[in-house]
Parts: sequence; C-alpha cells; structure tokens
Amino acid sequence: MIDIHTHLLPGIDDGAATWEDSLALARAAVQEGVASVIATPHHATTRYTNEADDIVRLTQEANERLQLAGIPLQVLSGQEIRVHDDLLDAWSRGELLTLGGSMYILLEMPASSIPRSMPDLIHELKLLGLKPIIAHPERNAEVARHPASFAALVEAGAYGQMTAHSLLGGFGGGIQRIAWTLCSSGLIHVISSDVHNLQPRGFRLAEAYEQVGRRMGTAWRDYYQNNADSIARNQPFALPPAPARGNVGWRAKIAAVLRGG
Repeated sequence: MIDIHTHLLPGIDDGAATWEDSLALARAAVQEGVASVIATPHHATTRYTNEADDIVRLTQEANERLQLAGIPLQVLSGQEIRVHDDLLDAWSRGELLTLGGSMYILLEMPASSIPRSMPDLIHELKLLGLKPIIAHPERNAEVARHPASFAALVEAGAYGQMTAHSLLGGFGGGIQRIAWTLCSSGLIHVISSDVHNLQPRGFRLAEAYEQVGRRMGTAWRDYYQNNADSIARNQPFALPPAPARGNVGWRAKIAAVLRGG
C-alpha cells in the first residue's frame, strides 16, 4: 500500500515530535502493509510554515535513517497546503511541493467553511498542469451541512481525499456518516491515513480498505488503492467502478442525507 497523506517528519507540525517518533510510525506503517508514504507536513497555516526546501531535506534524512534502522519504507516529499490568498504566488516562488513530485497537489480548506475562491483556485491550478486533491472534506463543517457544496468542487476539477479514521468512526458518528456518503456518492478518489501518532491517530489504512470492500465492493477498494499508487507514479486516476451497491448517484444520495435518510 501507499499512503499519500502522513505527518511523519519530526518536529515541524502536530505529527511526529522526534526522530524516535518518526521511526516508530515507520515501523507501524510497515506492519500495516504500507511500502511508501508521502510526508505532507502542514504548510501556510497560522501555526506552521514548512517550505519546500526544508521538507525535501528532512525527507532525505528520513530515508537515510530508515535505511540505517533496517525499516523497509520509502518516504516521498509533499505538503498539506492550507488554502490562502497567496497560494498561486507561493507556487511561482517555488515554496510549494506536489505529492511525491507528481502533478497532484494536496490542499487543506479551513475546518469551518469552503473558501469562496475555491472554484477559481481549482481552475488556475489546472491551468498550471496541477491536479488539486482536497484533504479530508468530510471534516469541513460546510461540507457536513451541505455535501453538494463539495460535489461542486469535484465537478470543477478537484479530487477528494478521505481519511481512514473518518470512515471508521474515529472522529465521531456524524463525520463517519458524511464520510461514507461522500465515498458512496463517488466524490472521493483516494483514501489515506493522515497519520499523526501511534495513538489515537495511527494508520488504520488496511482496516479502512477492508470496510470499503465490505460496504462498497472490492472494485471500489481496488480503485482507491490503485489511485494512491497512481499518485506516487504520477499517472492519471483510473475510471471509477460502476456505482456502489445501492448508490443512485451523488445528487440522490446527498438529498437523502439532507432529508435524514
């Protein structure tokens, strides 16, 4: 497996604090069946600034330490970039990283709302040849209230990244419900751990894939896994499978949720 959203690099955000923590997370990843991770520290938030050069340097050191420790895990460079007004200029200045050097770029919206500039930003990023992936939309309050608002971003050209813990109830029943709604509506394209620590925010990626297979079918499980691999290989996503069992399209699915169905 490949995990495209992790906070494994030490001492730069709310993930691993030390190299010992990083190595512990790496061992847990290997036990989970993960072969490669993309390190995506927070960038451009009110608390964290982690520009490209620093992340590349730490990623190189991480791989050296993993090799010395005999841990068979590859770490690639990336960022979880908070959407902000200067984002396009930051890209032109070379401050931002895509996921593993691919065409895919991971964006984080504020927790409370969808910025009004999102459709325009998605359009501008696409003109630059980038493919924006929106991190954990299920945890955005506006998406939770109005799931169709996220569908509009997908229709504009964005992709959705679901967090394993959300599917498994780790953030509560409300977020779990919206998480499965987004998945079964075809609005999610890749699943990752967003791992921060061993507990309470460990990997649980294999468990999430297992639940997807049970609830949506093995074709969707394989789709999500293959898309994670496509990001690491800088390849386009595959076409999604036929609608999941019982799914009648995102509009009808979301309408049922809004009705309380």
